[in-house]
Amino acid sequence: METDGVTVRQEPDTLPSPWRSSRFRLFFTARSASLLADGMLMVSLTTAVLGAGYGAAGVGYALAAWMAPIVLLVLVGGVLADRFTPQVMMVGADVVRLVAMLALAALLAAGGVRLWHIMALLAVSGAATAMFQPGLASMVPQVAEDIQRANALLRISEAICTLLGPGLAGLLVAYWDVAGSFLVIAAAYALSALGLAPLRKLSTAEDDSADPLWQRLATGWHEFRSRSWLWGVIAVWAVYGLFVFGPALPLGAALLTEQHGASGYGWIASADGAGTIVGGLLGMRVKPRRPLVAGALAMLFFSLNPLAPALGWSFTLTAVTGVVAGCGFAFWGVMWATSVQSHIPLAVLSRVSAYDIAGSIMVIPLGRALAGPAAESFGADRVLLFSAVTGVALLGVMLCVPAVRALGRAPAVGGPKNPAGPDGSGPDGSAPDGSGPDGSGPGAGDGGR
Repeated sequence: METDGVTVRQEPDTLPSPWRSSRFRLFFTARSASLLADGMLMVSLTTAVLGAGYGAAGVGYALAAWMAPIVLLVLVGGVLADRFTPQVMMVGADVVRLVAMLALAALLAAGGVRLWHIMALLAVSGAATAMFQPGLASMVPQVAEDIQRANALLRISEAICTLLGPGLAGLLVAYWDVAGSFLVIAAAYALSALGLAPLRKLSTAEDDSADPLWQRLATGWHEFRSRSWLWGVIAVWAVYGLFVFGPALPLGAALLTEQHGASGYGWIASADGAGTIVGGLLGMRVKPRRPLVAGALAMLFFSLNPLAPALGWSFTLTAVTGVVAGCGFAFWGVMWATSVQSHIPLAVLSRVSAYDIAGSIMVIPLGRALAGPAAESFGADRVLLFSAVTGVALLGVMLCVPAVRALGRAPAVGGPKNPAGPDGSGPDGSAPDGSGPDGSGPGAGDGGR
């Protein structure tokens, strides 16, 4: 991997398990707690807004108030993470989110909460999330030697928390109250901060230059656009978010509920989550020489996700496709995150990650907003069929990019330390694993599938 612009050669098969590192265990615990809180937020928020009498429109306004600061501030978050270290920014973000959730719980417990109260506190939480997210990529190479296995474990944790979070929030709302669910969310953010706090002694590549904010952003942009494999994937991913991730969730949920009932849809969603766990486990064991190629080929199976409801497949077949699609999605996420963390200098990794996140999620809300009108004009099944076909075509386009095809794994340990080229290749134009010159968000996914 690269550290401060230098490629550090390593052999993943001989590296110790991430579990042997106390730093990784702390980071894993913190990340899992944060993911559980995020998983609980949607159910708790929806219940709070509807209970306060603001209806579905109020839920939309509240979600927009949370999402907008993330989109607007994530690039700034990347700059600040490289400036003050990711650990400092992430702990600070958790503290802000903790305070916001406690304030929301207090308002709900007191009664008479206004929609603008909810929106304001969610905006604060969203701004803190924008400060939190970019640093994640920079933390992984510092807490684990085997980056791929670490990313696979984190992907498994994400899948489990995505499955457990909504259910836990539902139980708390049903058997306690909605204010109590926000107290538990606050406690999860507190646990995240406590797990990250001891990591302050990591040898982070703090940027102590006096460059202004715009110049730091420009440096991150230069690092991003100088790697054709990086911006090529993000460009494809943005279109993928518009035409695949955007329509797949709202239209797929509606058709699956109509075809198999609410309980059937719940089981299908669970099958997708189980597939994500399987994909994470595969990501721990399978170490392809061309990780982006292997990940893109696995991601082809995600097109089964919109295809199943579009063609009205049986419950059993749809559940099976959910497992396969989730597996492919998770495996791609591991390959992408590992590639970014292995080939981007640590000193600018948070800024580059911020451009990755921004490019991956910015168009998804537009895709979801257009999904309804498109379904009314052409039919939900035809829109989802178009999404499935478009998804395959876009991944084909991605694989046509020479730098994507040729990007290799991190080089083997014990070799010389050489400055890497702008696209992750060596100075002679060869791929990082020594092969010929023919070569998260999107690990971040679809922004909440």
